Amino acid sequence: METHSTTSNNIKVEIWSDVVCPFCYIGKHRFESALEKFQHSNIVEVEWKSFQLDPYAVTNPNLSVMDNLAREKGLSAAQVQESVGYIADMAKSVGLDFHFEKAIVANSFKAHRILHLAKTHGKQNELEEKLFAAYFTQGMNIDDDDVLLNLATSVGLGGDEVRKVLGSDAYSDEVKHDIAHARQLYVRGVPYFLFDGKYAVSGAQEVDFFLQTLNKAYADHKGQEVIEIPGNNPGVCGPDGCSI
Repeated sequence: METHSTTSNNIKVEIWSDVVCPFCYIGKHRFESALEKFQHSNIVEVEWKSFQLDPYAVTNPNLSVMDNLAREKGLSAAQVQESVGYIADMAKSVGLDFHFEKAIVANSFKAHRILHLAKTHGKQNELEEKLFAAYFTQGMNIDDDDVLLNLATSVGLGGDEVRKVLGSDAYSDEVKHDIAHARQLYVRGVPYFLFDGKYAVSGAQEVDFFLQTLNKAYADHKGQEVIEIPGNNPGVCGPDGCSI
């Protein structure tokens, strides 16, 4: 899925997401399936927005996400396995292979900065996909400079430019702006989709629901008031955890 240049004729879809959010990855694929069915997909412009479920997370390659979840939530190993198993099964339904047992605790701020760099080159969506797969399937440390460099260059970004960003605080303001914007919209969890600045959808909704919303946005291409469209299967992650 490629993004398109912004024009008054385009339908813009802004997606707030965190690369350590399982429902964001699932929602991405469900939305893309809907976009494939949408008759006017050629005028849809997709822009990914930064969001952090835990901005204070301390990256620890030796700490698994499952162990951390058990510790923070006071859950047993069996309870954690049941929870992540449900999400893994949901991921399989859209062709994704989650390996929560490999995922490690990592702060996502640096990854979001590189995503903003990718945006300037029209490679944001491709890198978003790579980061999700690295975290949920391959068990990579998405806060590691070498990992980010390899992922960014694999989608066509220049190595020197990526190293320059990694060695600075470039795009930090852009990440913070996205998060502040989400706060202004009263975003309570991600993924959060805003269609044409008007129709707001929270969670990893079903493909038909996303298609319905795309058609509504197309039918009413002009509008200013944000209208939240409730769904039946939210699948959303917030600062306090993921809701199943």
